[in-house]
Amino acid sequence: MSDRGNNRSVNLDSIDERIISILKEDGRRSYVDIARAVGLSESAVRRRIKQLLDSGIIKRFTIELGMSNRTSAITLVSVKPSVDTARVSERLKALKGVETVYEITGQYDIAAIISAPSIGEINKCIDDVRRIDGVDDTNTVIILRTVT
Repeated sequence: MSDRGNNRSVNLDSIDERIISILKEDGRRSYVDIARAVGLSESAVRRRIKQLLDSGIIKRFTIELGMSNRTSAITLVSVKPSVDTARVSERLKALKGVETVYEITGQYDIAAIISAPSIGEINKCIDDVRRIDGVDDTNTVIILRTVT
C-alpha cells in the first residue's frame, strides 16, 4: 500500500491491523495494553504506531463526545392521510440527526428522537423533516434533562 502524502510504501500485516483496530476502539489505550493484546513488546508497538503515523496510515487521534455534550429533541410528526406512514418513517430515519423513529398512536403518527451538537442543528433537522413529502404537521420539544 502506498501513501500519496509522502510516497512511502507501507505493508500492513495482521499485527498492524490489530493495533489499528484497538486504537479505533480506544485511542487512549496504553502501549503496554496494546502490546499485551497483540503479543509484542511495548517498544515494538511504539515503533509500529510511529511508522503508521509517519506513513500517514494513521493521520490523527480524535475524541468523540458523549451524549451529555449534545442537544436532543422529540419531534412528533403528523402524516397526511393519503400517504403511507412507513414511507415517511423510512425517509425520517435517513436524515442526519435523527436517532430513532417510532410509529405511534394518537394525534401524531410518528415520534422521532433528534440529537445534534446545537439547537441550530436541531432546527435544521426539523426543517428537513418538514420538507418530507407527506408530512402534514410537526410538534417539537427540546429535552432539558434525562433522569436516570
